[in-house]
Amino acid sequence: MELAAAKAAQESILSGSPTSETAENKDSTDKKKYFMVIGINTAFSSRKRRDSVRATWMPQGDERRKLESEKGIVIRFVIGHSATLGGILDRAIEAEDQKHGDILRLDHVEGYLELSAKTKAYFATAVSLWDAEYYVKVDDDVHVNIATLGETLARHRKKPRVYIGCMKSVLSLLRGELDTTSLNTGNLGSLETSISAMQRDNYMPFQKIWHLIFQHVLHKYANEDVSLGSWFIGLDVRHIDDRRLCCGTPPDCEWKAQAGNACVASFDWSCSGICRSVDRIKEVHRRCGEGEDAIWKAVF
Repeated sequence: MELAAAKAAQESILSGSPTSETAENKDSTDKKKYFMVIGINTAFSSRKRRDSVRATWMPQGDERRKLESEKGIVIRFVIGHSATLGGILDRAIEAEDQKHGDILRLDHVEGYLELSAKTKAYFATAVSLWDAEYYVKVDDDVHVNIATLGETLARHRKKPRVYIGCMKSVLSLLRGELDTTSLNTGNLGSLETSISAMQRDNYMPFQKIWHLIFQHVLHKYANEDVSLGSWFIGLDVRHIDDRRLCCGTPPDCEWKAQAGNACVASFDWSCSGICRSVDRIKEVHRRCGEGEDAIWKAVF
């Protein structure tokens, strides 16, 4: 019923008729426009992972602020709060954010079984804070080439409502309807959890499509990317399976870079991230990174 309500509201919006929900949305036309927001999913126990990302592909301090002002690229680690609000874990994150200023806190209780809810909270929060063309979700044990990511996303600008990521399994369809067995076993358009990007709609105000997805389509599956994929499929959002978002670690990403086909993201499939990323991400960055100047030379 929620999906039917969302689709009905979507049709109303596309036909130009306002809905009570969308009428309440704030006009975002006066917001600064950004190219993309990159949310790095992290946990309380992952301080070393965050520091390893800061030491490799994520610009720091003035460089990160310059990236926002000149390139329109926002990067934040994304985390909720502990079950004991204001406890030692929350205070540690607050102290870390005061030092680096690169953490986005969500109104969400952290927990492995709550990743779908966290994904929903991230996209909803990011859309409310930044008016961007793309919203990206990536894990904190993945290596990313930011300029290559930007160039990849820019190629899809003229396509309406796209969701970009690596598909691990095909959709299971039965007589034109979703096979509920596949839903329960996690086979519905399962996207690799390393990195994926959602595009702001080109033909209707994105705040409206956001409202449909995150206020109406609330059913969540165990895997957060299955949940997100199912929400978008229900609203006719186009999925683009781009394999450059799921390269392997060296030698795979290194060979591709040498051939002039730099990877967007690199990780180990067996770990759904770089295995032992704290120890290995610097080596991946050295061998597969696009170079420190690439982002400043890139034109999106």
